[in-house]
Amino acid sequence: MITGNEEMSRVSKEKLLQEGFLFKYITHIYRNKKGTIYFFCYDHGYLVLENDWYLIVRHKSG
Repeated sequence: MITGNEEMSRVSKEKLLQEGFLFKYITHIYRNKKGTIYFFCYDHGYLVLENDWYLIVRHKSG
């Protein structure tokens, strides 16, 4: 879903499921200062958007 040096990508739930994504695997939850909740599995996470869309993010190390 995220390629190269991208840090985020918007993708549909349908596409995630087609690619074999399993929502039940979560290593931690992150809440930013605005109260937005991201669900992570190691260094990749997602933010639930409207209409079955998700923002996939990669945690910056360093």
